[in-house]
Amino acid sequence: MSENSTDKIEAALAHQDRQIQDLSDMVTRQWHEIDALKKYITGLNGKIESLEDTMRTGEGEPLSVTEQALRDKPPHY
Repeated sequence: MSENSTDKIEAALAHQDRQIQDLSDMVTRQWHEIDALKKYITGLNGKIESLEDTMRTGEGEPLSVTEQALRDKPPHY
């Protein structure tokens, strides 16, 4: 094997090692982003459930749009 071939193989191997490390770093960053998004979605689901609970009447039926608007009208009206 010539020295030129050895140099090409070593360069290719170094390039592949760098690509593997870059991909590993990217996967790690994406994993952290996914975890953060899961926590955010869980929080939003809790807020939605809370809002749905406050929009229900005593019988458990949702308020109509008109009833909701009347309930939420600003105090200066």
